[in-house]
Amino acid sequence: MKLGVFTVLFSQKNFEDMLGFVKDAGLKAVEIGTGGYPGNAHCDLDELLENEGKRKDYLEKVTSRGLEISAFSCHGNPISPETAFAEESHLALEKTIKLASLMNVPVVNCFSGTAGDHEGAKYPNWPVTPWPNEYGEILKWQWEEKLIPYWKKVGQFAEEHNVKIGLELHGGFLVHTPYTLLKLREETCDAIGANLDPSHLWWQGIDPVAAIKILGKAGAIHHFHAKDTYIDQDNVNMYGLTDMQPYGSVQTRGWSFRSVGCGHSLQEWSNMMSALRTYGYDYVVSIEHEDPIMSIEEGFARAVKNLQAILIEEQPSEMWWV
Repeated sequence: MKLGVFTVLFSQKNFEDMLGFVKDAGLKAVEIGTGGYPGNAHCDLDELLENEGKRKDYLEKVTSRGLEISAFSCHGNPISPETAFAEESHLALEKTIKLASLMNVPVVNCFSGTAGDHEGAKYPNWPVTPWPNEYGEILKWQWEEKLIPYWKKVGQFAEEHNVKIGLELHGGFLVHTPYTLLKLREETCDAIGANLDPSHLWWQGIDPVAAIKILGKAGAIHHFHAKDTYIDQDNVNMYGLTDMQPYGSVQTRGWSFRSVGCGHSLQEWSNMMSALRTYGYDYVVSIEHEDPIMSIEEGFARAVKNLQAILIEEQPSEMWWV
């Protein structure tokens, strides 16, 4: 496996300064935002799509520093009832898939999206309980009328461009658990897989090692994010895990995102690295920083230090002892 970083946390740096910073930190890969919520500070989609020379120059700046692009990422909501944002999200995704294909980037990361509760809805609706019965009916309609039809088309488009889609299992979106990912994959195609981020599993009560085993057996892990979550049980007792307080309300929130090793032990992170290798994932571990009590630089450095101590980089030796 290789250590990388989701470079949106360095959006204040220009492209080459960012690459130099990542190289100096000892990393091997960059995951680059191309639109949607993460923005596109380091990637002008239209410019790169239109100009082969600029694509070559862009890649040369990456590879000359001993780096590779692990994924392009355009997290949006392409099935949102807010039609302007849905169209913006879809166009960014479509263009990103085309660019990934042209630049031999194997994965495009994004969200599955969340639809409204009917055709005339104004806002997304995320049902999380089967009763009262209308919630279950809304969820069925969302999957059958919006989610599956959309991703059948996009999955086929990705396959035609030899690109894999890494859906982040993120609360608030219809694909947010191993089950919902595998269900959508079964209804669409194998190009659809996970950009697995354990931070979003912990607060749902899902063991990331178990999730890796489930998805790894299906060959459904396309990319991996390294971000931690601290569960504050005292606050969970008050607010629950579906805590709607702002992320900045760290003192009272039930859970908060943290840098790697600040929410769960390095033993747990080591168990994840072992499970990834055991169940077939041998690609990039991409650091994502959303720690509300650390600076970008300190949170990033902490994640690098902790992951370098547990990452499995080399291929296994022959079993000389048997």
